[in-house]
Order: sequence, then structure tokens, then C-alpha cells
Amino acid sequence: MTIYNLYIFDKYGTLLYYGEWNRLKKSGITREEATKLTYGMLFSIKSFVNKISPHDPKEGFLFYKTNKYALHYLETPSGLKFVLNTDVAAMNVKELLQQLYSKIWVEFVVRDPLWSPSTPVTSDLFQTKLDDFIKNSAIYGIRNI
Repeated sequence: MTIYNLYIFDKYGTLLYYGEWNRLKKSGITREEATKLTYGMLFSIKSFVNKISPHDPKEGFLFYKTNKYALHYLETPSGLKFVLNTDVAAMNVKELLQQLYSKIWVEFVVRDPLWSPSTPVTSDLFQTKLDDFIKNSAIYGIRNI
């Protein structure tokens, strides 16, 4: 199993953080274009799910899978959006995203007195802790032994 990349958006669609790990193929577009496409797609999928669901979608959209990759989504009550792209075999990603939010985001971003909401995260400590968290997860993929 492999983790490719992570987007973290605020409730307004501003990219707060982007991280990349085992992504071998580049998209051929700029990161800004990829970010806009990703957020626009999420907005459309969420709207689609909310409109056609035969039941009240309490959790709404959680993931989608293609034959090449899977996109996993977690939205917090405050509107933060965590988007993690993995290979199709990745399991328990919802729990991983919830832990990422509570153990890494809250601890090293929300509690950082130098960070202002709706601004990109530039903390080296956050980046280090996130990198360690991802690399030590069961679905990271490539491991250095």
C-alpha cells in the first residue's frame, strides 16, 4: 500500500498544506492548477452526493476509487478538508485521517501561537511530525529498513 499526496484545505478552499511522498508520476500541470482542480472536483462530488443520496448523508462523501488510485476525504466540523491520495489497496484510511487531524493538525498547527487560521502552514515542526506520522503508518508503502 502506498500514500501519494495530501491536500489540506480550509472551509473557503484555501490550500493550507500540500505534502507528497511516494508519487512517482507527475501530473504535467502546476501545483496551483492541480490544487484548483482537486478542490473543484471535491466541491462537485460533495454536491452530487448530497443531492442524489437516497438517505440523509450524515458523513457525506468519504472516498472514491479508480483502477489507479483512491482519494480519501475527511471534513472536520470546522470545515477543514483533508484529502489523501493512496493506491487502491489502502485500508483504514478514514481512521488515519482522523488521527492525522487530532494528533498532528490540532497539536502542531492549531496550538501553534504563530499560525493564523486560513494561512498556509509553514511550521517545520508540523512538517516533521506529519512526515514521521505518514511514514510510520501501515499504509505508507516504501519503507527504509
